[in-house]
Amino acid sequence: MEKYQGVGIGEAIAIGKLRLLRRHDQNVKCVQITDAEREKDRFRRAKTLALRQLQELLEKSLQEAGRDSAAVFEAHQMILLDKEFDESVFSMIDGQNVNTEYAVKLTAETFAERFAAMCDVYMTARATDVRDISDRLIRILSGAASQPMPSGEKVILCADDLTPSEAASLNRDRILAFVTAGGSFSSHTAILARGRNIPAVIGVGDKFLREVKEDDEAIVDGGTGEVIVNPDKEVRKMFSERQRTLTEKARLLQDLKGMENVTLDGKKIDIYANIGGVEDAASALANDAGGIGLFRSEFLFLERTDYPSEEEQFAAYKKVLEDMAGKKVIIRTIDIGADKQADYFRLKKEENPALGCRAIRLCLLRPEIFRTQLRALYRASVYGNLGIMFPMITAVSELEKILAICSQVKAELKQQEIRFSDRTELGIMIETPAAALISDKLACMADFFSVGTNDLTQYTLACDRQNPDVKQFADPHHEAVLRLIEMSAESARRHGIRIGICGELAADTTLTEAFLRMGIDELSVSPDLVLKVRRAVRGIDLSIPAQKIILLDS
Repeated sequence: MEKYQGVGIGEAIAIGKLRLLRRHDQNVKCVQITDAEREKDRFRRAKTLALRQLQELLEKSLQEAGRDSAAVFEAHQMILLDKEFDESVFSMIDGQNVNTEYAVKLTAETFAERFAAMCDVYMTARATDVRDISDRLIRILSGAASQPMPSGEKVILCADDLTPSEAASLNRDRILAFVTAGGSFSSHTAILARGRNIPAVIGVGDKFLREVKEDDEAIVDGGTGEVIVNPDKEVRKMFSERQRTLTEKARLLQDLKGMENVTLDGKKIDIYANIGGVEDAASALANDAGGIGLFRSEFLFLERTDYPSEEEQFAAYKKVLEDMAGKKVIIRTIDIGADKQADYFRLKKEENPALGCRAIRLCLLRPEIFRTQLRALYRASVYGNLGIMFPMITAVSELEKILAICSQVKAELKQQEIRFSDRTELGIMIETPAAALISDKLACMADFFSVGTNDLTQYTLACDRQNPDVKQFADPHHEAVLRLIEMSAESARRHGIRIGICGELAADTTLTEAFLRMGIDELSVSPDLVLKVRRAVRGIDLSIPAQKIILLDS
């Protein structure tokens, strides 16, 4: 029996046989050519077919795994449409008289090395995208078949990592779990696992692949990140019982649909869903969410090669508001920058992007982008119950500028006789210590607060959330983080406005009672966690004195 440790994805356990994904490296040879135009034409035809295949994978992923997984293939299309990629391939064909396959391979290696050298973990993971695109083009050019995926009985799939194409080609009915030697929380294996509710453990190390054998029995614990190979009878029995318990808990959660989010002593709160795209509203409704607590509007910008127009944004916001049929929908204005980059924004390279030009700072520095989004939001407001939320606030002066721009946009719409709702609430995210510390002043100007605990933890503890080396120091339960949340809740309560939490801590049921005692009105979580949080809320009795809770006066 051998144990391996990685990063777990999904609170579930899988027990089954291992299937090792063995790849056959494409042996691309350098061939001297005499007809450069013929080679360039081969590239164009291969590119056209690759784009068609990527569109099919995008649609399949959107249907099976959701917006985040599908966005991977939109990114692939953007890379393939990048003029710099074409120019590099053509330059090598013309200048070195080499075959298309070789030019594609070297170009992709250059692009991948560029991504891999970046300090940002998210961008580093994009090196896999470029290699996947290269493999696809070379397979098309050479007429080779794609890598065969597992079939037959359900298995635990093991690999060094999975490319997006491999992940999307998998038959999810044949996969019990994933285990990868490499990868990160931003990797495609992780995205796929979360989107399809498949347990996974990533980053177990190369030693795992060297030591395990095909058809070894293994236990994969997505909750703890543990992989046990060839377990003894006692360990297998223990995990089988835990697996049955988790399955039963998941089944019982379904019984909570239609029930209120109310504590044993009668306190009601709202449990909303976080979504990244219009299509995800269906998942929020299917999981009985009371509304949308965070619509990440930047996904409308990240999936493109140019800015979305006012009409395109209006159509997206209108659709989600109509789908939610009067339930609250809080849309966050674009949070571009740091780990979320779009080439056409042409942002300068920053040494510390998390502390740089991002989110509301970018909007205030480029007001034309901000005004376009606000016009689309206000126009859509008549089709539902809209709240607009501004990220990365650090000063009263910022909020004053934002409110002034909102007033100007409404005045323009009124002059143009374009309808909008005067009931649209304006809120801010508390995700910097500065915002929490001046929350009493901000509460006088906002209709609601929403705490972004991921960034609040990052900025409070000086731990880059994209840097795995400091993960052990980024404790979201740190007293300083909790005190800032409570300080913000107290300011909201004093000024009569609502406050919610939309970061990962909102789904941490070990803190649910503490949050309710602080005065949090709303918890917004991933759609699949709505019922789990509802169960926690319904088991709390706030009339009983707390055993332990961090208070400002403690």
